[in-house]
Parts: sequence; C-alpha cells; structure tokens
Amino acid sequence: MLSSLPTSPPDLELQAGLPPVLRAEPAADPADWAAGCRDVLRAAVTAHGAVLVRGLGLHDAAQVSALLAGLDTEPVTEREAFAPRQTYSTGVYSSSAWPPNQPMCMHHELSYTREFPGLLLFACLTAPTQGGATAVADAAAVLDALPSELTERFEREGWLLTRSYNDEIGASLTEAFGTDERGAIERYCRAHSIRFAWQSDGALRTRQHSSAVARHPVSGQRCWFNQIAFLNEWTIAPEVREYLIDEYGADGLPFNTRYGNGDPLTEDTVQLINKVYDAHTARRPWQAGDLLLVDNIRTAHSREPYEGPRDVVVAMSGPLRLTDSSPTIEVTVS
Repeated sequence: MLSSLPTSPPDLELQAGLPPVLRAEPAADPADWAAGCRDVLRAAVTAHGAVLVRGLGLHDAAQVSALLAGLDTEPVTEREAFAPRQTYSTGVYSSSAWPPNQPMCMHHELSYTREFPGLLLFACLTAPTQGGATAVADAAAVLDALPSELTERFEREGWLLTRSYNDEIGASLTEAFGTDERGAIERYCRAHSIRFAWQSDGALRTRQHSSAVARHPVSGQRCWFNQIAFLNEWTIAPEVREYLIDEYGADGLPFNTRYGNGDPLTEDTVQLINKVYDAHTARRPWQAGDLLLVDNIRTAHSREPYEGPRDVVVAMSGPLRLTDSSPTIEVTVS
C-alpha cells in the first residue's frame, strides 16, 4: 500500500470538484513510464485519493498487467466476487458484468472481505459514446456528511451481507471462490468468518458481518468503508428486484445488506446514503487510453450507465487486511 510520501506532486492539473489529472506523453512502454513516475503517482493518490492519468494511450490488458508490475505493487486475486468478470492475469480483470443501463452505485472494492486491495487501477481501452464514467467520492467526507445517528448505529453494530449463490444469477461458486468443491468452499468460509448453509437445490447461502468504518493506514482518517447501499435490495432497479423476489424469494436474492443486528434497512435509509454519495461525487468522462488510480479506502467509486461499447480493465493491488472487528476497523498491510 502507499506509505508516507510528498503531498504536493509536480505536474498535476488540479480542477475543483474533479479528480486531478496528470498529463502524460504517449509512451512506447507504459510500464517503463509508470516505473519512472511511480513516486509522483503514489504521492498524487496519497494526497487526493484518486488521480487520472491522461495521454498514456493504453490499448490492451497486457499493457495494464505490465504497468501494474512497473508500479511495484503486489497484485490482489479477487475472491467473493458479486458479479462475473474475465481474468486477464493475476490481479487484472475485466469490469464486472453489469447491465449498461443500470448504475453500479458507490462502493469500495471487496470491502466485505477480510483481505482487500488498497489500490485500484482502471484503464479505459474503449470509451463509451455516452456516460459510463467511473466516478469517485471522498469516503471521509461522506462519513462526516451522513447523519450521526445512522453512522453511530453502524459503528456500534457493523453491517450484515447475505448472499445466495446459484448457477443463474450473480457470480457462480467458481467465480466467487475459485472452486466449486464444497469442502474447499466450506474451509474458505470458516477461515473468513462467513456463516454458510447449503440448500436442497445445491445453492449456497452465506451471511457475514463487517464493520462499516475503517481507519486509513497512512492518514489515520476515519472513512465510510462498506457496500451497505450498493448491495442492498433497495438499490436494485424496482422491476429487477420484483422479478428476483418472485423467482427466488426474499431470502434468495443474490445479495442484500442489513444492520449488524439483522434488522432490515428501509428504502429511505438506502436512498439517503446514496444521496450523500451523489452530493460528493466527482467524475470525468473517459477517454480511450486513460488510467485512473484510486485509493480503495479513502475513495469510493461507481460506474454510471452508458451507451455504446465500453472496455475498462480493472487491476487490484496493495493487499490490506482487517485486524479486528471493532467499530472502527484497523487496517494493516497483508
């Protein structure tokens, strides 16, 4: 993960309300460029939570893999995925399969797991004709803006994520756990404090408890770090939610979230969280070849609806681990 670095990186184009932009000359080898600019990039992410590199001209997943190596940060293998994606190399993936007309609301990647990436890289190989931005939001500012009675309850109780795995919706067992062998899945669940139950039809249902607030390992900032709103039933498009409940039952939704004591979240509460995210959202439209670096604790990210082709490669790196389940979780390098 990023360590103590300068807070004023050179050559950044700063614009109010938007992620800062680092203009790069097109490079014959983006990995060499990244290695040479490693300190500037790390400083920018440390200072601002996210930085957009424009002009690098990335055009395939192999370049992204090489660039990740050039940054000298350890890749993270995704586990417990909520939606399918293609694997290009260790830590480098396609975007999650998600309907283009539906948003992926603000969230922190794998924030419900015990081990997760500290640094995310998004590389735009093909820009959509309309929409499709990977927007960002400052998680410390979001925490401060949410009603204190709400955040205090989540800090006391944490939050619950319930999931139902089957072969028809969401990520499959193999996509989520790297295997469909029951014994291996059960061992993983026990090792990661996930309660599980196999259904008569072979489906797996899980239940796991997480803290809602994390303390950043470098800055010490308290950040709203979770996927409470994104993975909740009230964030699903109404017609999709109705279909899923009719088809699988309320307990068979591919994912849902609750208060830590098991109480359901109201639609108003989920909408409130998303409205606060909206008020703190910053975005820049993608251009082909762009690279966006995001501090996964300091900064939430989303994917907005889009039209036309869109190819964004995602790299996960800088493994971090939760050290306890206290109200404000402490994070260490894994």
